[in-house]
Amino acid sequence: MILFSSELELDIKINIIMTKLILDAAREKIFLMIIDDNSSYNISFQNSKTNYEKLILLINEFLVSKNLDLKKISEIYVNRGPGSFAGIRNSLSVVKAIHLANKINYFCFSFKDFNGENEVKYEFIPQLCEKFKVKKNLINPIYMS
Repeated sequence: MILFSSELELDIKINIIMTKLILDAAREKIFLMIIDDNSSYNISFQNSKTNYEKLILLINEFLVSKNLDLKKISEIYVNRGPGSFAGIRNSLSVVKAIHLANKINYFCFSFKDFNGENEVKYEFIPQLCEKFKVKKNLINPIYMS
């Protein structure tokens, strides 16, 4: 049995892992990346109508393959373009649905948002969104004409 006195301080540290999902369906391939405090994983799929229609299934399969589910995702980053109209529309719709169902905040970025950066890699997207003050839960797509 442990007794606590005013001289004894209890220090509890809660280790919270922030897991982020990056989704880019605006480019040549549908790209998914999971980033947590210790590692990152990515996968890509053919950019096709069939894959757009099953985008949430592809996301779920990717998460399951890494022993995750949507409830473990803390933030989502989605490319808002410019790029494929269908890819952007579908990815934004899926992210908005995930947000509504699971209350996960999302950030809609464009690689154009990061002008002046020498090297922009997907794993840097969360820090770049913070640096360039990309607003959360705001959709402003950029479609190619």
